[in-house]
Amino acid sequence: MNLFAAAEQNNRDNAKPLAARMRPSTLAEFSGQTHILGDGKLLRRMLDADRIGSMIFYGPPGTGKTTLAELIAKQTRRRFERLNATTAGVREVREVLQAAADRLAADGAQTVLFIDELHRFSRSQQDILLPDVESGTISLIGATTANPFFSLVAPLISRSQVFEFKELEQSDLITLMQRALGDDRRGLASHQVKVELAALDYIATLSDGDGRRSLTALEIAVLSVARTTKLVDVGVAQESMQRRVVRFDPNGDDHYDVASAFIKSIRGSDPDAALYWLARMLESGEDPRFIARRLVIAASEDIGNADPMGLPIATAAFQATEVIGMPECRINLAQATTYLACAPKSNASYVAIDAAIADVKQNTLVPVPMHLRDGHYAGAAKMGHGVGYQYAHDGKDGWVNQDYLGVDRQYYQPVDRGKEAEFLVRLNDLRSRREASH
Repeated sequence: MNLFAAAEQNNRDNAKPLAARMRPSTLAEFSGQTHILGDGKLLRRMLDADRIGSMIFYGPPGTGKTTLAELIAKQTRRRFERLNATTAGVREVREVLQAAADRLAADGAQTVLFIDELHRFSRSQQDILLPDVESGTISLIGATTANPFFSLVAPLISRSQVFEFKELEQSDLITLMQRALGDDRRGLASHQVKVELAALDYIATLSDGDGRRSLTALEIAVLSVARTTKLVDVGVAQESMQRRVVRFDPNGDDHYDVASAFIKSIRGSDPDAALYWLARMLESGEDPRFIARRLVIAASEDIGNADPMGLPIATAAFQATEVIGMPECRINLAQATTYLACAPKSNASYVAIDAAIADVKQNTLVPVPMHLRDGHYAGAAKMGHGVGYQYAHDGKDGWVNQDYLGVDRQYYQPVDRGKEAEFLVRLNDLRSRREASH
């Protein structure tokens, strides 16, 4: 018997950061994720029925994935085993699985195996889990910040319920911090520090839905004034937080989601939204050349001939980005972004080339009409190549009534917007003249 066990445990608890000390001990204390855990929601129903199966918790850090896994094991009276995919190897996984199987066989005791950063496991490591997941030997709860539909093997996905965790709401973060301020045993109440609501608002705002980050900042703020002013105002809160770090993973969802929002805002003619998403990408460390390439694509895909100046402006922004780099190229990118967002829109060229490519792939290839074939070599005329070709510039207005394809096709459908409206009028006129001559 260790007579000092209680004191030793108390020392260990005191060394824990506030976020660890304030982990909820019951589901009632858990904040956020009501879209999956609220009354009548799937996860709540699974818990009420005590049929939790295997689950994948997917979402940003600090949203409660680990905490909820522990609470589920506690509520369902299952043994909780934890592994981290960044450090655990095949041997460790097999040992845990075997121990779980032995407990189940010996006394019916069930096990929750929580694997953090599950997406770090290789395909072969993930495959090891499948037999025990399928047989119910373990209830797997895998936590990942990466989209599981891209990062996990399909058989594991099909055997699991996937729950997406969302960033905590501002009100959730403030509730977490107020709970810590009022808790004398685990929290900060013993320091008797007053924290202004504006300071809590500031911390919650810059925490970006991350409960761990908000509690860490609160603890620093409180401890820094505990022996002096005993007041945490916005100024103290500002000094207690690092500069906001915007999440960025070049292969993750945020990378593609923000880029998608950026392009769709340009397409939707909302320069303010486009600028916000541009700023998000730049602040997160996105390669500005990636952004510039997207602008060049958007100039043709979404603006097209409705404003032909969009492409040279986007191309100039790309060249400027290559030449001067950050931070100055943010100005070039912003100019191109706002121009494209405000420009009239047409995807007619984009739709037209895809229609023509589909025609080439799916239908019989159209032979080049004889009069359009190369006639600039000896003997071409004998084969009829180039014979009868009419030079368009010899026509009255730079146009002659001549067949250029040999079959009736119409891929390009100009829209009645911007410069393309002029093209629409001209093409309709030419088609009428062509039809009138037949």
